[in-house]
Amino acid sequence: MLRDDMEAAPPAKVSDVEAAQKEVLVIARRLSDSGEISLGGGGGDDLV
Repeated sequence: MLRDDMEAAPPAKVSDVEAAQKEVLVIARRLSDSGEISLGGGGGDDLV
């Protein structure tokens, strides 16, 4: 469904995409700081 929506959508401006990515990062960091999610950073073979 998301793939269909993206294929049907017009091209996005790079500035809009970058702004949305920054917003996602801000929210992810806030959730990480509050302990609601854990952001990996090692990139190794961690066990979950």
